[in-house]
Amino acid sequence: MAKQLDYHTIRTIFERFEAVDAAPEGELEHVNVYTLVVAVALSAQATDAGVNKATRALFQIADTPQKMLDLGIEGLTEHIKTIGLFRQKAKNVIKLSQILVDDYGGVVPNSRAALQSLPGVGRKTANVVLNMWWKHPAQAVDTHIFRVGNRTGIAPGKTVDAVERAIEDNIPADFQLHAHHWLILHGRYVCVARKPKCGACVIRDLCPFKEKTE
Repeated sequence: MAKQLDYHTIRTIFERFEAVDAAPEGELEHVNVYTLVVAVALSAQATDAGVNKATRALFQIADTPQKMLDLGIEGLTEHIKTIGLFRQKAKNVIKLSQILVDDYGGVVPNSRAALQSLPGVGRKTANVVLNMWWKHPAQAVDTHIFRVGNRTGIAPGKTVDAVERAIEDNIPADFQLHAHHWLILHGRYVCVARKPKCGACVIRDLCPFKEKTE
């Protein structure tokens, strides 16, 4: 774990991320906030590409909680059976859809607590939805962000919660909205787990990672 970088270094890092991609976006495909919730819930222990492949046809016929209930668990399972843990995820999607219909009039709530009360929706999922749909500066820490935060010293922490707090505490406010997308994309395509592509990294000179590659 690298030591926490100072404010000016972190600011320079995010200025460079912004220069490369001023408005980064999540890669999960969705057509409205409900389908975003479903997509993020399905993405646990699965790749975004794998989820997108499974949900393209699904969201054409089930883009509201009621339509998902009408499709039923068997119909839903048939669409998502290529995704890991699909049986449990199908149960969660049906349950959360029923709760949205019964308790929220079919409308997805926009508070973290209400989102986290839905089956299969944890803090990370809630934060993704709050950030991507409602533009709330919430930080969804996945394995990529956890790795990048600790390798670079941008947001070091021994737990996911600690890294989330470090992002909120140390990244300048004007970069908070897009912070988690910049970090996810950096971890997914450049600062990869086994052999980071340090030669192509825009923050190589600012990163204290000792095992840099060429």
